[in-house]
Amino acid sequence: MSAAPESRPPLPPFTRETAIQKVRAAEDGWNTRDPERVSLAYTPQSVWRNRAEFVTGRAEIVQLLTRKWAKELDYRLIKELWAYTENRIAVRFAYEWHDDSGNWFRSYGNENWEFDEHGLMARRFACINDLPIREADRLYHWPLGRRPDDHPSLSDLGL
Repeated sequence: MSAAPESRPPLPPFTRETAIQKVRAAEDGWNTRDPERVSLAYTPQSVWRNRAEFVTGRAEIVQLLTRKWAKELDYRLIKELWAYTENRIAVRFAYEWHDDSGNWFRSYGNENWEFDEHGLMARRFACINDLPIREADRLYHWPLGRRPDDHPSLSDLGL
C-alpha cells in the first residue's frame, strides 16, 4: 500500500483569497529560518533558480537555505501577491538582514511559483537585488519569527 501524497493547502486552482493565503504561508515559513521545515513546502524534485544559483530537490534547497541564513542574519521577510492563475503565483518581496560585520541590507525581489495538484511548489524562480541601508532606515522591527498581522504590508510601507 503506497503512502498518501503530501498535501499543502490551499490547493490549486487558486482564487485571489487562496493565492493570498498561499503567499502568507510561504512568508511565515521563510520567517522561521528553518531550512528543513521550509523545504517541505516544495516537491521532492522542485526546481529553483535563486539569484544565479540553480538547485533541484529538497536536499539542495536545505543546503541553499542553510547557507543563506548563516549569512543573512536577523532575517525578516514580507511577501505580497502580485498575480495568480490556476496553479501559478507571482509575488514581490522585500527582506531586511545584516551580515556578520553589522552591515544592513534590504533585499528586493520577485518570484514566480508553479504548484502541483497537491499544493507543493514544483518550480520557483527568484530575482533578487540587495540595497545597503543604514540601521536607522530599517522598517522591519518585529521579533524574529512570524510577521505580526497588524504590521504594514509592502504596499503600506511604500516598498
